[in-house]
Amino acid sequence: MSLVERTGGERTGRRNGGLVRVRRAKRRTQAERTEETRTRVLDAAVEVLRKKGYAHFRTADVAKAAGVSRGAQLHHFRTKEKLVYATMEHVFHNVLETSCSRALAIKKGDDLLEKVIDDAREFFFSTAFFISLDIATSINSKRFREQLMDMVRNARLPAEQAWRQALIAHGMPKQTADDVLWLTLGLVRGLAVRMLWQNEPARFDRLLGLWRRIIEDYIGKTR
Repeated sequence: MSLVERTGGERTGRRNGGLVRVRRAKRRTQAERTEETRTRVLDAAVEVLRKKGYAHFRTADVAKAAGVSRGAQLHHFRTKEKLVYATMEHVFHNVLETSCSRALAIKKGDDLLEKVIDDAREFFFSTAFFISLDIATSINSKRFREQLMDMVRNARLPAEQAWRQALIAHGMPKQTADDVLWLTLGLVRGLAVRMLWQNEPARFDRLLGLWRRIIEDYIGKTR
């Protein structure tokens, strides 16, 4: 066989008198490897927070769950606060993208109330919400708590605004859209918190169905 020659993402050469072309996997850049490690650490931190809560959150547990060395973790997040903040930012960025995409995807003929309730329920019954609730009630540092809540606020308000605009764009008066959104989010959030000590999915379904009938009657009277 002749000496193999590299050409871009392939290697070429001759084997048994014929041309051989072997495709090589594209090598990742340093930036890509760095981002992959960072994401692994953040995803692992979410799981540790979910399982152990903020009070028992240890950065060593995160490194172990992520399968990285303590040095690699510390390279990205020097302190526990920085890791927790980045984790929450990571989670809420994903939530924001999901909610905004759903609101923008509303089409004529879609069941608006169902879409709003479903999105609210998915968020408030999610790991992201319960982790943020746990952290907000567990942090002793007022400065850090306010910093985190500012970040959460900046991630949630644009999502709510996207839903408000979707309701208005599909014929709902502005004040009605505000009322529907605030009250719906408040109800779903309250049921989610209730789930901490009394998880009754069937009852939640029934109450949300009742709420839907009430709000439909209200919407009808405002048009």
